[in-house]
Amino acid sequence: MYEGPAGLGENGRVTSDFKGDYQELVDEISELLGAPATLENRDFELIAFGAYDSEGELDASALDPVRARSILTRRSTAAVRTWFEGFGITRATGPVRIPPTPEAGVYRGRVCLPVRHRGVVLGYVWLLDDEPGPSDAQLAAAMEVTVRIGALLADEAQHGADLTRELRAVLTAERGWPRDMAVAELRTALGARADGPHTVVCVAPWPSAGPDDVPSLRTLPGATALCTVPWGETGRCLAVLVRLRSADVPTPATAVAGRLLERADTSAAGVAAGRAGLAELGAAWREASASARAALAEPRLGPVAQWASIGPFRLLTSLPRDTARDPAVRALLSPAHQELARTAEVYLDRAGQAGRAAAELGIHRQTLYYRLSRVEQLTGLDLADGEDRLLLHMTLKTARLP
Repeated sequence: MYEGPAGLGENGRVTSDFKGDYQELVDEISELLGAPATLENRDFELIAFGAYDSEGELDASALDPVRARSILTRRSTAAVRTWFEGFGITRATGPVRIPPTPEAGVYRGRVCLPVRHRGVVLGYVWLLDDEPGPSDAQLAAAMEVTVRIGALLADEAQHGADLTRELRAVLTAERGWPRDMAVAELRTALGARADGPHTVVCVAPWPSAGPDDVPSLRTLPGATALCTVPWGETGRCLAVLVRLRSADVPTPATAVAGRLLERADTSAAGVAAGRAGLAELGAAWREASASARAALAEPRLGPVAQWASIGPFRLLTSLPRDTARDPAVRALLSPAHQELARTAEVYLDRAGQAGRAAAELGIHRQTLYYRLSRVEQLTGLDLADGEDRLLLHMTLKTARLP
């Protein structure tokens, strides 16, 4: 069943710096062919759709259930993409007619106009193939428009690649003059867009095949640049620079994070506090990555955690990663004592209130007391002592951070 993606902004239209150009070209094709057309990139992500109307109002019959899902959803499945590509659309240089196939959920035929640039397919224009359908002359005229679309897609790809390199340089540069230089280069690349309020989103871990395996900016309204950076010893996370309407309104960033988590459902996302300009981009990245770590460690904070909402993890994430190996608590953190560690953490989370802790753990209060005595024996800490309790609590929380 075809479920093309949408990545839409206000009024159902794609939001990006190139959206007006794409929309005009798709509308031009719709006029030439006398039928509504849709434009998708080569990953079947919707870029724009045209609403052709010869009599002043949208023909509802043009929106069959398949096309409606294409407009309203964000991306197609791998099976759908493989099915359509089986008709040779990735190799075609001219229109490809795809017949109705009810068993695949395609109840009306399609015409696919491949969008190419310098011999490489970059996207597809789709329209319903109703009788009598567009003439060969109309299709030839529409293919000429796809050449302009291909050039625009290529320009945008180059633009996004440049910003990817610039953003990665900022996030991986050492503090001091190396980062200052990287920020200055990113500011130059962004031009006037660099002066407004921004924040940073971190999605971790990000299931990428390589450092340049990132989503299209067209599917992320408000996103300015994105890149992957190392995460842990072997993984990667995704960083996204997001424009805000106001530094204290993070809604565009949380929306971007939510869309990305739909693609990486085993991940969590962190959102930094908003800032004017790019001068504090390094600090914003630390906040975003710390918030993502907190959401992974404490699911109640996620799946999208904002820096302002992670509480004590603002401090804990700033500690060295080996802090959890404090000698006093090392034995308690072994796999053999997971139940004891969980008991101690819940007890401390509940401010030492035995009744609340026992109820949350689903155990009798005497069982709780027995476990706590075992914790004291293993660690040598006194749970009646405030400093010992602080050390144990911080270490248990930090141990769960990725």
